[in-house]
Amino acid sequence: MAKHQDGSGPLTWIAVIFTTCILLFLFQKILWLVVPFMLAFVLYYLISPFTHKLIMAGLSPELAAIGLSGIFLLLAGAWLLVLYPLAIAHAGLWQDDLQRYLLGGTAALEAAVTTLKFKFAFLRNMDMGGDYRQNLLDLSSHFSEKYLGQMITTIAAWLPSLLLAPIITFFLLRDGVRLRKFIISAVPNAYFEKTLYLMRAIDRTARMYFLGLLSLVAIDGSMLCGGLWALGIPAALTLGLLAALLGVIPYLGPLLGCAIALMVTATDLPGNPAMLYWVIGLFALVRVMDDFVFLPYVMGRSMHIHPLLTLLMFFIGEAIAGVSGLILVIPVLGIMMVIGETVEAILSDDRLRVRHTHARRLERVIATGDLTLD
Repeated sequence: MAKHQDGSGPLTWIAVIFTTCILLFLFQKILWLVVPFMLAFVLYYLISPFTHKLIMAGLSPELAAIGLSGIFLLLAGAWLLVLYPLAIAHAGLWQDDLQRYLLGGTAALEAAVTTLKFKFAFLRNMDMGGDYRQNLLDLSSHFSEKYLGQMITTIAAWLPSLLLAPIITFFLLRDGVRLRKFIISAVPNAYFEKTLYLMRAIDRTARMYFLGLLSLVAIDGSMLCGGLWALGIPAALTLGLLAALLGVIPYLGPLLGCAIALMVTATDLPGNPAMLYWVIGLFALVRVMDDFVFLPYVMGRSMHIHPLLTLLMFFIGEAIAGVSGLILVIPVLGIMMVIGETVEAILSDDRLRVRHTHARRLERVIATGDLTLD
């Protein structure tokens, strides 16, 4: 994304933030459509370089789009064919493991609270919630009955929507250039250059954000998998990849990934509380590296947003659209900033307005030049 222009005033910022809030509210209402579009854009930016190579090799855009989309669909279908029988065969075992890890996490939390009360006298005088243990036990005991079925139903309900992603990707690959030409053809000639810049800036911002997000997931996944494996945590690869994917959700995702890793550690490595602290330290290290090293270098090139504004928009996004708002707020804000700055540059450019007015006057002169009054 282009750097902020010096002429960007407070009215532009207010309009950008207000529009972002409105879009988050609307997107939350049609989340079933927003999510496949986001996945489609991720696939589009991953596949588009290969599409350009095929086109340069002599294939038509349609054949290149069909070939690459077909390869992706075949891979996805093969993965589902392998996963579905595996899930059916191991559903009971996974349910038992889930309940066992919840019980192990509950026991570890109870031990931690007891230790803190023993070491700090003021905690013994505080009301820590006497029934918290029973609530946790009830949650772990009845989790499968209350929530597992609902989770499976939710996944099944989302599956048709997610299947739209490769279809949308195909049309983006095939008709992306045609769509841009269609939009530009409707723009007056005086604003052609600014509109072309706007479209390229939006495309560059979205590409760098989504590819940067994938890079960040890969970096976090590598660090977490390697760290958990070095600590001797069971299923280190699965836990690391799951935590890295959950990390896409700001604030809540890393905490949830860490909690899952702690439950597995407490259950499979009982009697070793020091290992829990090592796991917490690993996740804290990855979080610090993300905030101070990876985010500025991987994502900072596309999102030139002040940290304070980023923090405030996270809270606003969560208040408006919940977890989906946390995920969508930064890319939506970034794109709205590009649009707002470009529109402001157009409106504040006297030369552009004069050129547009003069072009309209010439059009009227040409249209009425052969008309005579009787």
